[in-house]
Amino acid sequence: MKILVTGGAGFVGSHLIDRLMHQGHEVICVDNFFTGAKRNLQEWLGHPNFELIRHDITEPIRLEVEQIYHLACPASPVHYQFDGVQTARIGFLGTYNMLELARQVKARILYASTSEIYGDPEVHPQPETYWGNVNCTGIRACYDESKRIGETLAYDFQRQYGVEVRVARIFNTYGERMQKNDGRVVSNFVVQALQGKPLSVYGDGSQTRSFCYVSDLVEGLLRLMASDFDQPVNLGNPDEYQVLELAHMVQKLLGIPAEIVFLPLPKDDPRRRQPDITRARSILNWEPTVPLQTGLARTIAYFRSINLS
Repeated sequence: MKILVTGGAGFVGSHLIDRLMHQGHEVICVDNFFTGAKRNLQEWLGHPNFELIRHDITEPIRLEVEQIYHLACPASPVHYQFDGVQTARIGFLGTYNMLELARQVKARILYASTSEIYGDPEVHPQPETYWGNVNCTGIRACYDESKRIGETLAYDFQRQYGVEVRVARIFNTYGERMQKNDGRVVSNFVVQALQGKPLSVYGDGSQTRSFCYVSDLVEGLLRLMASDFDQPVNLGNPDEYQVLELAHMVQKLLGIPAEIVFLPLPKDDPRRRQPDITRARSILNWEPTVPLQTGLARTIAYFRSINLS
């Protein structure tokens, strides 16, 4: 197939492109390189089945493709809060433009939504039927609400124009090619420890997260795109860990007795986050296979191999 991946030079997008290229597809990557990097696609630059286009998806683009994986959007608080207005524009205008492209060329589109649409959840674990608890005027709203309106747009395009949509609600994902300044907890801890700095734990560290290794997530995305199921699907690891527990795990794996410092909890930071993946298990026959310790070891090896200065 001829497949478009928006945000394909980013962390998740580049791993997805690796899989698609190995499967023999023609792949077009569209990225404005706000958080992506050409080095993530080094293996495919110059390949006859691969095309890289520098483009901001808040502007329309016309391409003849059969499938669209719409991943473009800064996904960590450090990046999406840097320019909240632009984050909201990407979430609305960028998604509108990709859905309009899908409508024009009759392509199936997979929208990369997020667990952040659940906000600070009052239901635990979070099933796809939960409508969420989001502060629509808070500092995280530029991302949370833009993803929620993205889902709204996807299903209105489906209802009004018959566009084939797939919606993945992605939970915390980690692995090689995360940015060293990503700002998310796994990369923060690993980079801080390798640089000999204290590990920054926000609040008392009792808040929970669920960590999915990137290859598991990509497998879920591929299965969802290939399926006949058109309702939202949680993709994440159902194993739940306290943030402080993760810090101790990183210390142990690195063999570095890094100090832990406790900092004020950011506003609207979710207290608990764990996906109910019953739907993914039953419909996609998908569940994560990479244990956290294994994935962390690979991620640590990656960060050891790059320049952290």
